Order: sequence, then structure tokens, then C-alpha cells
Amino acid sequence: MRFLTMLALTALPTAVAAQTTPTLPTGPSTQGDVSVTIYQNGQSLVQDVRQLDLPAGRTRQEFPDVSAQIRSETVTLGGPGIGIVEQNFDFDLLSPDKLMEKAVGSVVTIVRTNPATGVETREQAKVLAANGGIVLQIGNRIEVLRDDGLPVRVVFDKVPENLRARPTLSVTLQVARAGRVPATLSYLTPGLGWTSDYVMLFDEAKATIDVQGWVTLTNSTGTTYSNADVLLVAGNPNRTPGGFERLGGFDRPGNEAIEQAGTETGTRERLGDYYLYPLGERTTIANAQQKQVSFLDVKGAPARKAYEWINGWLGTTSDPRSAATVLKFSTSKSGGLGDQLPAGTIRVYMRDARGDPQFIGENRIPATPMGSQMSIRTGEAFDVKGMAVVVERKRQSSSRWRTTMRYDFTNARPEPVTIDLAQDGLWGDVRVTDQSINGERISADRMEWKVPVPPNGKASLSVVFDTRY
Repeated sequence: MRFLTMLALTALPTAVAAQTTPTLPTGPSTQGDVSVTIYQNGQSLVQDVRQLDLPAGRTRQEFPDVSAQIRSETVTLGGPGIGIVEQNFDFDLLSPDKLMEKAVGSVVTIVRTNPATGVETREQAKVLAANGGIVLQIGNRIEVLRDDGLPVRVVFDKVPENLRARPTLSVTLQVARAGRVPATLSYLTPGLGWTSDYVMLFDEAKATIDVQGWVTLTNSTGTTYSNADVLLVAGNPNRTPGGFERLGGFDRPGNEAIEQAGTETGTRERLGDYYLYPLGERTTIANAQQKQVSFLDVKGAPARKAYEWINGWLGTTSDPRSAATVLKFSTSKSGGLGDQLPAGTIRVYMRDARGDPQFIGENRIPATPMGSQMSIRTGEAFDVKGMAVVVERKRQSSSRWRTTMRYDFTNARPEPVTIDLAQDGLWGDVRVTDQSINGERISADRMEWKVPVPPNGKASLSVVFDTRY
């Protein structure tokens, strides 16, 4: 329904107005010196130091401009000579719809304007319902406010006590001495989060990459944090079941992108087992806003393109399947990116013949230590394909099989390629008794071979597996 809701506060006695009409904060934020620690799982710690002028004894203090999603059970308020007796969080924010909902059962004033003459008429109306529409009782008739284009507004004589113009925390304090007190308000909240994203430009001719790392801050708390000191924590602190949901459905990625985890120690500050990424200067995190800040800028790091083809079990594939195109690089200090990488998404670009960067693929990475060997899959190769064929499978005994596999590859590119072939599913006692190219046992259930394929040509690899149960 489209109509103008107008708030008109009647002239009430001072004492009554103080009890029934809440303060409506206006103007700039009432926050003080704000520090925000943001974790990658959407949880954030807000610390807000405000200067309070307090009388001695028991007093009620309101804190507007807190998160609309504040976890009230995590609130602490510290300051010399003050203690918390009781606290309440008013999360119903002032809006036309909320005013009408709270007015059900109350009497309001309906003001109509004649569009031809401009004359206003006023009627007292009792609000009967505000469920998908406004139902009023005016005298002996029942009326529904309609969106008929006629100028109508509703006038209220007061604001309901539990409606606030801003998210507000009210606290009853016991104050030892009157005066100005610096008080630190701390609380946890969802709705603030950060993700890391990486833009990678790959130069195949030079075998190098340029990498720009970006932090993206998001704020859906309903509150703007002005001139805040922001600290980002790379990691996922544990939380008890039943807590708030992680921001944006953030899921911990797998470790497929890490070929070998690094063992180098970085120079960044740590908190326990987490890395800290403080922003270089204070910033305002506006509500319903995304903000991006650079944290990594590396030029000309070594990288190479490779082709991977994985067979999941000792069986024949039905059709030729494209090899995966991957980029391999290091995060080591010497010859790599020289940093640990927060979990995020790497988007890879290459320059075309005109010199314009074009997107060629993306992949997620987990939290990656410095010194790691990385393999980022960007997509499927158009011209490089492979098939697995069971040449022979023969039972040797009741618990032993002999399987001869052939892996056939084609290359329609004008230059030679090398296929990194991986055979998975080698569970149990599986031995290789013959192979046309020597391979390497990577793990208990995987072997790998490097298969060279000539330009515009074909190549095959034969392997005999002895499987015992």
C-alpha cells in the first residue's frame, strides 16, 4: 500500500512524554572510538568506546547505533565505577509498516485531501488489522485503506515505546561516582564479513603471473560503523551449535588446490593459529555496502601451465574426455608469491592477440601456508583429450586380479604437451608389474605418470596392475 505515514507528537505533559515517548536519535552516529574485528565465518567483534556523562547511583543509558543483529548475550560494558544491572535490546526499527503494526487496537487520525479543492478532512479511526493491508473502524463503518491514488495520510499521536529509529541497546547501570566516564561497549554480531579474492594475470610466453589480492568487506548489520579501526582475521573460530549462520553460506573449501602444503613462516601478525590482516587506515563500513581493499600485489612470479587427466578407477571411460588445464606456482618467499593466502577465489586472466586481458577460469583455494606448491584448475582443454581402456582383466585367484590398462591421448595443438596422468582408486594391495613409462606412487591410492604427446599427434601409456584382496 502506498500512502504517507506522518508522525505527529501531541503536546503531552513533560512527565508523561518522558515515560511514553522514546528518544529518536537524529544527526551523526552516536558511536565513539570503534574497533571492529571481522572473521571469515561472518562473526565479528565490535568494541565501541563512548564518553558517557553519568549521574551517581542507578541510571538507564541508551546505546543507539549498535548492530541490528547484535548477540545480546555477548554484550559487555566496562568502565571505571560502573556495573550492569539489566540490559534490553530494541530491534524493532521505526518504519511506516511497523508503526501500523504496533497501532493495531489503537486510535489514529486519518487525513484525506480533496484533490479538486485541496480541502482536508480528518476522522478518528481504530486500527483493526495490518496484515497485508490496513483495516480501520471509522464510526459505524469498516474501511480498508486502498492504493487508489487519492492523497491519504495517517497521523499518530506518539511512537510506540519499543520502536526505535536506530538499533538501540538500553542498559541499567549502577554508577559509583557522577561524572564523565569512558565506557567500552563490546559485543559479537553476525552480518559483518570478509572474503578474499585474487586476480591473476598469466603470461604463458614468459611463464609468469601477476597477482592482486583483494579483501571484500560486507555489512548487513543494519548499522554503519564510522571511522572504524578494522582488523581482519583469516580463519574460522569454532562456535557452538545453534549460533548464527555463517555469512553468505561460507563453506570451508577443500585442499585440492594445494599440491604440497608449505612449511615457511610468514611475517604477518598472528593470533593463536589465525593470521591477522589489519587495514592500513581507518575506514567507514557503511550498512548495505561492499568495500574492497588490496592486501597483496605481486608481479612476475614464476608459473607454468600443465594438463591433468585423472582416472577414478580401473575401468574404461565411455568417451574421450578433455584434460584439465591447470596453473602451477608457489607461495614461497623465494620464487613465489611470498605470502600466506587466506581462503578465497582465484580468477585467472590471459591477454589475447590484441593485448586485452580475457577471463579463462577460476578456482577456490583453502587457507594456504607460505611455501606451498599450488595447482589451480582453470577449465578443460579444448584440444587435449584422453581415454582409459581396460585391455584385459584376468582373475589370478579368488583374491587376486591382473588388469592391463591403456591410456590414449590426443593433441590437436601445434606444440607438444605433457599430460600429468593420475590413476586413483588403487585401494588395498595394488602393485604395478609393468609400465611403458615409469610413474610415481603419490599416495596409498594414487599413481601419476607424465605422458608426452607430440604436436597434432597421439600417445599411449600401458600399465599392468596386480590387485590383491
